[in-house]
Amino acid sequence: MGEPATKDVLSLDELEVAGQLRTGRKHILSILVENKPGVLTRIAGLFARRGFNIDTLAVGPTADEKISRITLTLDGAKHPIDQVTKQLHKLVNVIKIRDLEPQDTLSRELALFKISADDSGRAEVMQICEIFRAKIVDVSRRSVVVEVTGTCDKVDAFERLVRPFGLVEMGRTGEIAIARGRGET
Repeated sequence: MGEPATKDVLSLDELEVAGQLRTGRKHILSILVENKPGVLTRIAGLFARRGFNIDTLAVGPTADEKISRITLTLDGAKHPIDQVTKQLHKLVNVIKIRDLEPQDTLSRELALFKISADDSGRAEVMQICEIFRAKIVDVSRRSVVVEVTGTCDKVDAFERLVRPFGLVEMGRTGEIAIARGRGET
């Protein structure tokens, strides 16, 4: 199988791994849109109609209150991503779209974990938090709530380590990303 970003032609059968279609090339799209009702629905609908599954989706304000940034991640294996971005440009409320290159991008995710932690396991959970530079934001007699910020891989690794203690609840924001260096979007 060819490496991502090579010209090797691959069949869809070669890309199928454990029942899921993956290219190994995660696309991080940064989309600047007018801050108006219904824009997110139209954008998500466009991806759904084209058969794309959005892995993560985060929306927030920019320095200009009239503009919002939508950051979404997806795998572009089934269909070329270029066609969807061309159709996104046609939407009236879309200002700018950028497919961020992973090596030129800073991305982070925030997650909150409520972990079972009685007296016997609390010290070990605290050690794991220290290793991951996670912050304990709430403590009760039977659990702790931990805030973790970092790459998706870091959040996944933290989850794997604390799951055996008893993961009561978890919430993840999805990735947000910004291009390195000077420049827009």
